[in-house]
Amino acid sequence: MLWVKSFHIVFVASWFAGLFYLPRIFVNLAMVPPESVAERERLLLMARKLMRFTSLLAVPALALGLWLWLGYGIGRGAGNGWMHAKLFVVLLALGYHHTCGVMLGQFSRGANRRGHVWYRWFNEAPVILLVAAVVLVVVKPF
Repeated sequence: MLWVKSFHIVFVASWFAGLFYLPRIFVNLAMVPPESVAERERLLLMARKLMRFTSLLAVPALALGLWLWLGYGIGRGAGNGWMHAKLFVVLLALGYHHTCGVMLGQFSRGANRRGHVWYRWFNEAPVILLVAAVVLVVVKPF
């Protein structure tokens, strides 16, 4: 079980590293002047590759988490409300990941309507999600 937990943590950390950096690329994309086509294309290429890699990292993170939850019974029974809250945080992280994909598509089509400051704030969400998940798992407040 410790091996599964270890790899789950590694893949979650790797997945979130991508979620931390992808919106930072969006900040840069939002700041690119319209005449700077090469810079825009380079940033889009970076964002597409990171999105693909981040999506691949999410799969084992989720699969190993499911293994821990179902296979070993972690978080089941009385006094495990923390697990329900953590699963909600995981759903929010998946929604955030999906939203990043939608935003990348908007940038690719030249349909972005948000400024770089908005993306700077958007970039803070995965930090909050990761802190919430770690606190719920370690502290188990309820």
